[in-house]
Amino acid sequence: MKTQQVLRHHAFGEAGAVLRLEWLPIPEPKAGEVQVRLLVAAINPSDYGRMNGRYGHLPSLPAVAGREGVGVVEALGAGVKGVVCGQRVRFSDAGAWQTFCCLPADALVFVPEEIPTDQAAMAFINPPTAHCLLSQYMDLKAGDWIVQNAGNSAVGLAVIQMAKAMGVRTVSQVRREALVEPLKALGADVVVLEGSGWEASVADLTGQQGLRLALNSVGGASAIAQLKVLEAGGTQVTFGGMTGEAVRFPTRYIIFNDLRMLGFWWDAYCQKAQGGAVDAIMASVFKMFTDGSLRLPIAGKYSFSEYKEALAHHESPRLGKILLTP
Repeated sequence: MKTQQVLRHHAFGEAGAVLRLEWLPIPEPKAGEVQVRLLVAAINPSDYGRMNGRYGHLPSLPAVAGREGVGVVEALGAGVKGVVCGQRVRFSDAGAWQTFCCLPADALVFVPEEIPTDQAAMAFINPPTAHCLLSQYMDLKAGDWIVQNAGNSAVGLAVIQMAKAMGVRTVSQVRREALVEPLKALGADVVVLEGSGWEASVADLTGQQGLRLALNSVGGASAIAQLKVLEAGGTQVTFGGMTGEAVRFPTRYIIFNDLRMLGFWWDAYCQKAQGGAVDAIMASVFKMFTDGSLRLPIAGKYSFSEYKEALAHHESPRLGKILLTP
C-alpha cells in the first residue's frame, strides 16, 4: 500500500505540542472525485485556531491541519468529465497539509496557468478577505482614506495593493519600524507605528481628509486608536484578534461620531453568498495575481519534515508567508 506524508493532530492544543508528521495511505478517487497532489500549502493564523480549538468551526479528530494550498490533478474517478490530469486546483481546505487528497470534481477551483504556484497557494483566504473588506461595507471612491492595523499581515498587504489599484489611500499600523519602507514600496501611503501617538496627527498625515473605514485584526489598544480617528459615520470591521485583548468601547467617540462596529469572516461569507458572488471575487483576485498588481511576499518555505522550523519561523517577526511542501 502506497503511503503519504501528513501533518495531523489527535487533540486540540498549541500547534507545536499537538502536530505530528505521520504516514497514511494515499486515498484513491471514488466516482465523481479526482485525486489531487499538493504542490504548496500556506500557514495561516486560522490554522492555529483550528488546531488549538478556538476557531469558528472545528474538525473531527484526528484532523489533518492546514486550510490553504494549491495542487495538481493526478487521477480521475469514474464518470469525471471536463477535468484533465495536470490541471492546478485549490487543495482541500479541510486539511491542506497532506500530500494527496480526493475532491469532488464538480467543486474544484481551477487556478489560471499564469499565476505562479507559490502565489496561488496563498490566493484563497487572505486576498478574498481583503477584497470583501474593501468592497462590502462602504462605497469607497478614489481619493478616500482607510486605516488598517497589522499592515504587514497577508490581508494587510493585499489591502494595500488592492486599495492602490482602486485609488484608495491607506494608513497602515505596524509594530516595527523596519516594516515602514517595505510597506511603502508595496504601495502603502502612510505607515505609522503602534503606540507612537500617531492618531493625534492623523489629520496632517491624510491632508486633512477623514478616514471612512477601519480594518481591525488586532484588537486592544490598536483597535481603540482606529475608532478615535474615524470620521463621523465611519465603520470599523473586525476580522481577527491577534492579541486576544478585549476592545473597550471608547463610548464618547461611538456616540458622538455615530460609529459602527461590524465583523467579517470569509468562511461565513462563502456559505451565505449567492449568485456566483464567491466565484466573481476569486476571479477578481486571480486577475490581480495574473497581471502582477497583487504579489504576496514569502518569508520562508519548508518541507513537511521541517514543520517544527516552519512553525517557529511563523511565530517570529517576519514580512511574508511561510509555505509548506510535501
